[in-house]
Amino acid sequence: MDITNLFSLTGRTALITGGSRGIGRMIAQAFLVQGARVYISSRNADACDRAAAQLSEFGEVRSLPADVSTPDGTNALLRAYSEHEDALDILVNNAGAAWGAPYDEFPVGGWDRVMDLNLKTPFFLAQAMTPMLRKAVANGHPKVINIASIDGISVGPRETYSYAASKAGLIQLTRLMALRLAPEGIVVSAIAPGAFATDLNKSARDHGDEVAAFVPLGRIGRPEDIGGAAVYLASRAGDYVVGSTLVVDGGATHAR
Repeated sequence: MDITNLFSLTGRTALITGGSRGIGRMIAQAFLVQGARVYISSRNADACDRAAAQLSEFGEVRSLPADVSTPDGTNALLRAYSEHEDALDILVNNAGAAWGAPYDEFPVGGWDRVMDLNLKTPFFLAQAMTPMLRKAVANGHPKVINIASIDGISVGPRETYSYAASKAGLIQLTRLMALRLAPEGIVVSAIAPGAFATDLNKSARDHGDEVAAFVPLGRIGRPEDIGGAAVYLASRAGDYVVGSTLVVDGGATHAR
């Protein structure tokens, strides 16, 4: 058994939605360090371009701004990526949104926005990118990695109804997609992060010590925690992880 290059991403291409900040950016940096050629996408073109410029110290990265919450945006991202690459080795569905409101006041708009971006977009973006993933099979197992959340596994204290429902749905969607695509050599899996300091998780970002008190390991997540998990699934090391969701939360799920 030779594991020397088991976690290497050299020669692989990766597309990461929501890659300009937060968990997406952490994953992008980890992929670059491991040798991948990385494309990051974000709705905010300036932020996407700026993140790509900053990440370029770690490797070859390009900004592909797009609003993947709409079919037109998904198709625009496919076209933009196709201008640079003929195949895709790794797709990370990370773009997401959250909405919190009391049960009696929760709005339809908050429900639809979150469900569309968190659950519908990963499916239809993967569907659009599947021909590119199929072209990469000759070089090993291409990967689709869906970024879920521990809120889709256990019930948290906040009234984020559409967010929790979307992430639970994404975990089940990962299983369905995995069973459909595995016979073609395409491996689908997911990551369920816990508390990481991001704009989406302002509690962990602004009150890390307080949040850490509820984590058995005694701290919130670090960039290398999520980066390492993503590299594992994206590399040859994760070739046999099909349809599973890797929980990266310091044990928080078990403490709820």
